[in-house]
Amino acid sequence: MYGASSLGTEAPCLVVTSMARLPVGIRVLVSFSRDQWYRAFTFFLTFLLYASFHLSRKPISIVKGELHKDCAAVTEGEAQLNSPGKPAGYRGAQQPLDNGTDCGWAPFDKDNYQQLLGALDYSFLCAYAVGMYLSGIIGERLPIRYYLTFGMLASGAFTALFGLGYFYNIHSLGFYVVTQIINGLVQTTGWPSVVTCLGNWFGKGRRGLIMGVWNSHTSVGNILGSLIAGYWVSTCWGLSFIVPGAIVAAMGIVCFLFLIEHPRDIKCSSMLPTDTETQCLLLSDGRGSVHPNHFIILQAEGTTSTGAISFTGALRIPGVIEFSLCLLFAKLVSYTFLFWLPLYITSVDHLDAQHAGELSTLFDVGGIFGGILAGLVSDRLEKRASTCGLMLLLAAPTLYVFSAISKMGLEATIAMLLLSGVLVSGPYALITTAVSADLGTHKSLKGNAHALATVTAIIDGTGSVGAALGPLLAGLISPSGWNNVFYMLMLADACALLCLIRLIHKELGCTGKPAGDQVPFKEH
Repeated sequence: MYGASSLGTEAPCLVVTSMARLPVGIRVLVSFSRDQWYRAFTFFLTFLLYASFHLSRKPISIVKGELHKDCAAVTEGEAQLNSPGKPAGYRGAQQPLDNGTDCGWAPFDKDNYQQLLGALDYSFLCAYAVGMYLSGIIGERLPIRYYLTFGMLASGAFTALFGLGYFYNIHSLGFYVVTQIINGLVQTTGWPSVVTCLGNWFGKGRRGLIMGVWNSHTSVGNILGSLIAGYWVSTCWGLSFIVPGAIVAAMGIVCFLFLIEHPRDIKCSSMLPTDTETQCLLLSDGRGSVHPNHFIILQAEGTTSTGAISFTGALRIPGVIEFSLCLLFAKLVSYTFLFWLPLYITSVDHLDAQHAGELSTLFDVGGIFGGILAGLVSDRLEKRASTCGLMLLLAAPTLYVFSAISKMGLEATIAMLLLSGVLVSGPYALITTAVSADLGTHKSLKGNAHALATVTAIIDGTGSVGAALGPLLAGLISPSGWNNVFYMLMLADACALLCLIRLIHKELGCTGKPAGDQVPFKEH
């Protein structure tokens, strides 16, 4: 009996002492709440979704060097290597044109090839700019998940269609231009959708840093697009479009299966107090844990059930016009680099299309750091316009130095690519993410949650006008010399800075207004 009693009292102790501590990794995993996991999931999913959009935009800049090649720069060995797998319409080095100097893929094998390649850029970006104004208005009236899925599937199809021109021996300029126009239109579904979705999940606390990190998807997509397109550009440039197109379409299916538009869609048990739509009130004194069902979801003060904001109503939000015009010039510079940098490197450093594309990714590497730096500084200073202005002020002389020393050798080009990427991409990233989200949830909207997509579309749509003009002007100006292209870019940077002068003046307190009124888009 004594033994039984002893066994009965000691056995539980044996069970307790035999239990091992949870592994460190598991303890880290369970330390995050359900809501935090969903926020992290949404962050990375939207990151990948929009990175795939940029992945599909990059191939055209990589393939330009292959669509028009300088026969004098192609060795006899390269001609023999490239000729067996080329379709009948491809003119290699062994088949010079009438002028005896150029070769490539018709119709881009003529002396006016720069204008024709510029027309491809302009057709895509002009359609993108026009479509962006409509996209936000349409997108906020439709479920984001369906709208974004449609855009990604359509974009994948038309990106691949451009590459099919290689396999079907198509030499019609109209075919490539129309493909670019339609692709530009359907790609406008992406930006308003992902920014709205991310804005629904994250408050304003560290929005600049969070969105600065998140916006690196632009550079990551460009880098991946350059590497993928560069892998096939010299042997089968059609695959440089088809593979990215397939990736975008596949990500569209992932979007349809997994994207969660808003925390309320999964009955989120807790919301941040700064949330613009709802507040959760605990039915307790706050000292103990509360069951998730014991939350009451109430409309936040000032929230209305009105429909989507009008176009003119969005323009009246303080700061929208200034930042939109600033982005026009900032995007002009950024997209000129996006579409023409590989060709510039080919001309200056005498590299082939593949190596020029790989080297151009350093600009995007710098862009990753530029976006994060801009977000971090603007959060710390609470001065978005001043942060953009400082980087724009430094960008103009940097571009001049780039144009001067990049001809001195590969090492100089690498250094200036990184520095230019930081200063050019920083303001662009900050305006298209944190600033757009700030303005889309401005206090003058009184909690209207439907405004974010429209405000984002207006700002990015205006910026896309500059994105269309930049590559077009580069195509027209470059025949007179690349230095003139850089002068155009420096002038655009100066204009972007001028657009923010009034906002910078207010942020620095020069108007005598209270500190809380200095930043027109910052909700306090």
